[in-house]
Amino acid sequence: MDQDSHCAAERELLEAVSRITTSSTTSPSDEEENQPKAEIACQVRKENPEKDDMQDSSATLSPNSSMTTKELQEYWRNEKRQCKQIKLLFEIPSTRIVEHHLSKYVMYKIIILQTGSFDSNKSVIERRYSDFEKLHRNLLEEFSEEMEDVTFPKKTLTGNFTEEIINERKLAFKDYLRLLYSMKYIRRSKKFIDFLTRPELQEAYGCLRGGQYTKALEILLEVIRLQERLTRGNPVSIVPTLCAIVVCHKDLENPESAFEYGEKALSRLRVHTSHRYYIPLLETMITLAYELGKDFLSLQEKLEEWKTKKDPIRVFTLKELAVREYVQ
Repeated sequence: MDQDSHCAAERELLEAVSRITTSSTTSPSDEEENQPKAEIACQVRKENPEKDDMQDSSATLSPNSSMTTKELQEYWRNEKRQCKQIKLLFEIPSTRIVEHHLSKYVMYKIIILQTGSFDSNKSVIERRYSDFEKLHRNLLEEFSEEMEDVTFPKKTLTGNFTEEIINERKLAFKDYLRLLYSMKYIRRSKKFIDFLTRPELQEAYGCLRGGQYTKALEILLEVIRLQERLTRGNPVSIVPTLCAIVVCHKDLENPESAFEYGEKALSRLRVHTSHRYYIPLLETMITLAYELGKDFLSLQEKLEEWKTKKDPIRVFTLKELAVREYVQ
């Protein structure tokens, strides 16, 4: 292929990627067109993500002009996959009563799985009534119109620990989560995702800071599966978790696994080279690649290219960044 034809092919790819990106962010699916009143109100409201989310990713990914044809094709395939929404199912099969010296409460076991096929990687978390109550209060502040028709089980002065009340709340919370997830802007909101993942992430990062890498890794691997499903439209948001997994594997002397998760994180930062994790991750990947006898020169070239374009600034190591996550 001559040079003019090659350039024309790349321009066509760029235009195609732009069209797919636009359709994935603006075209409603058949499911969303047939959603209930609360969802219809949701669609006319512009989502207002929190500041941290704005920093981690742009609302619409755009291809980098320096990407090769092969990279553009891969980007195109990834964008098409993003158009397909993963549907999740929420079940609350059981509860347990927790008693401390001055408190007593019910923990609800929530199972989250993907519909449409057998899901061997279901996620299991536990939340108490006050966690649901806090979520509801937070969502009312940000999504008052969308939450207008959403009911929440009220507290009772007595009988909170009777089998009848607990069973009623199990069903109510199941329906509550299903309804929240059916509303596009709410299921993508940081507050909803935090409700489902933040307690486990806080525990994992606490273990990481304490040097309990095996325990931290165990929790992080459970959380990342759920995060990937919840943040399909915003893949950059799970980069910190992927990098924490890299740190754990590296400190546990599992360089192959560390490199595998590092590649996953780098793929999500391909067009986000200004992300705070990009350079620390590149430096760690160069070290791992050298240790494993893999190609580290291409990674080194990316690092040098970044340094020539950016002003020298202080950059934390990957581990230093990881231990700063979820510090109160």
